[in-house]
Amino acid sequence: MHLNGTPSSSNPDALLSRELGTRQLAANVFNYTVGSGIFALPAFAVLQLGTAAPLAYIACAVVMGLVVLCFCEAGSRVSATGGPYAYVETALGPMFGFVAGCMVLSTGTSAAAAVTSLVARSIVALFPSTPDWATPAIILLVVASLVGINLRGVRTGARVIEGFTLAKLLPLLAFVVVGVFFIDPANLVWTHAPDMSAVLGTAGVVIFAFMGIEGALVPSGEVKTPARTVPRAALMALGAATLLYLTIQFVALGIQGLALAEERTTPLAEAAGAVAGPIGRTVLIVGAVISMFGYLSANVLSEPRGLFALSRDRFLPRALAVVHQKFHTPHRAIVVYGVIVASIALSGTFEELAIFANLAALLLYFLCVIASWVLRRKDVRLGGGAPFVTPGGGAVQIAACASIIWLFYETAGGDQLLALIIVLAVVLMLYALRRARAEAVSG
Repeated sequence: MHLNGTPSSSNPDALLSRELGTRQLAANVFNYTVGSGIFALPAFAVLQLGTAAPLAYIACAVVMGLVVLCFCEAGSRVSATGGPYAYVETALGPMFGFVAGCMVLSTGTSAAAAVTSLVARSIVALFPSTPDWATPAIILLVVASLVGINLRGVRTGARVIEGFTLAKLLPLLAFVVVGVFFIDPANLVWTHAPDMSAVLGTAGVVIFAFMGIEGALVPSGEVKTPARTVPRAALMALGAATLLYLTIQFVALGIQGLALAEERTTPLAEAAGAVAGPIGRTVLIVGAVISMFGYLSANVLSEPRGLFALSRDRFLPRALAVVHQKFHTPHRAIVVYGVIVASIALSGTFEELAIFANLAALLLYFLCVIASWVLRRKDVRLGGGAPFVTPGGGAVQIAACASIIWLFYETAGGDQLLALIIVLAVVLMLYALRRARAEAVSG
């Protein structure tokens, strides 16, 4: 990787503008995390665990807390566009870095496609007489608008994200503040105590609502003082998201009880409808659309930088590493990313894409946890300033790896696991071909 500080065509990172502070990066992580999941997954959690559904969120928070601590240390030691890809590449070498970069893109594109399709479905739910062609038209319009916003600069994209952070919180907070007065305590009484396998199996799907740090940290090359900013922003965003999720799950469960599991598409909207009628349902659906658009804003701000980073390091065509002279953004990477997301969204469904995104993200998390330990052992300091050091020596990394493996085991299965294996095989084949070509040229 080219991490020196001299602006030149051989070091595209140096051409990027460092304008993301703690507030902006925390908003990016929070927006990336609080997307569509909290509007749809509470029903799934109740379906699987009954009134003990909040246990799945607690399990997710524990696993993600361990992972985020490792991300904080790696992010404070390596400041380069690509985020997790850059951490793994620096610590473990180009092959594992390439795998990590492809997992970032796989997670980001599949998650963005899933959320984009759900945005279209939610908008259509507001207008039952909408013609069939409206869904793909909405998908294309959403992606095109986000690409246009982010082409004009990281500051513009960050401002949009900050605005959506506030906009998405209003309906959710209103749901909590109003809904708490309609809770029936009997609905919160545990009907049974689920075993750990059931909790982790549910958490393996619910964790989709917690994922996002892997994509939110991709624009690390545009973060101010990363050694301080990355840990503060990541921990702040995870804490806020966990508190919000648990509160919403308790209120929704308290209002609807086990009946919450019967509405898999818009459970929060149905709970709001039970309290405030059709107006409440409509407000929550609109709030869901706003929240999901905020998530997508963060996604399109961050993920194209992964294409940029892979191109910068010659894993992809060098043309994607070009930076716009006026806006200082990787404009070609942004456009290509938008085309990929739109294509997948037009062909897939939310549920299938979400599970695939979870498996790809868990594999990426495992690599990043190992990378954080290696970066500490090598005392790598490419982030500027004293790095953040994960407390507990290597205990956090060991616990994180064990949690990820267990969660992956409880989640994996079906077509999504096969798809991930195929993606990995293709990634390794592409890496082998690139290496062979490079050796032939040098020889």
